[in-house]
Amino acid sequence: MGKERILVVDDEEDLRELVAVNLEREGFSVDGAESGEEALDKASDLPVDLIVLDLMLPGIDGLEVARRLKNDSKTRRIPIIMLTAKGEEADIVAGLELGADDYITKPFSPNILLARVRTVLRRLKETPAEGEDILRVKGLQIHPGKREVRLNGEPVTLTFTEFQVLLFLIRRPGWVFTRSQIVDAVRGDDYPVTDRSVDVQIVGLRKKLGPYGSYIQTVRGVGYKFKEES
Repeated sequence: MGKERILVVDDEEDLRELVAVNLEREGFSVDGAESGEEALDKASDLPVDLIVLDLMLPGIDGLEVARRLKNDSKTRRIPIIMLTAKGEEADIVAGLELGADDYITKPFSPNILLARVRTVLRRLKETPAEGEDILRVKGLQIHPGKREVRLNGEPVTLTFTEFQVLLFLIRRPGWVFTRSQIVDAVRGDDYPVTDRSVDVQIVGLRKKLGPYGSYIQTVRGVGYKFKEES
């Protein structure tokens, strides 16, 4: 099996080299890009397995790069880890809402970056047990193995995190989960994500699921649940 290729996007050459050295030491193949335009070109032309993306870039900024990647059928499935000095909650929420799989604020520990890269790649490879049933709620259909969602027969495009949240809730209809429980189930223990970020994922899911969005119910003061069918 070939090395997994990671594209590191940052306009600071020293930082790109730091990230590249640490990733290559762990056996990854690394390409670099110093602008949003170059990142989009390489993501489209190369077999990229993951993108480490800075938000503050010359020309097209990182949020716009993420938006274009997720709107392109060729690149929308590439996971994105945002590496940025913009650590305010609004910036983090914006990145997650666009479909980023993780974020790390500068200054950062190379060991933490490596751990996050391995975690995202591992989760993308994980597949449910063979023969796992397709989940159906009237016109809503979820295929865990194919990571596919259909609404009245039409495919629905979800981010990795949105799919994980939906799968977690729909497998346990009627159960109420706190935001912390949802984070732990979807991303693993000790993931530093805010309650607001979980709320953003839920808002995005409700919009994409149309009439079935109302099945994801808010339990005031506690968290969320997927409505049981009557």
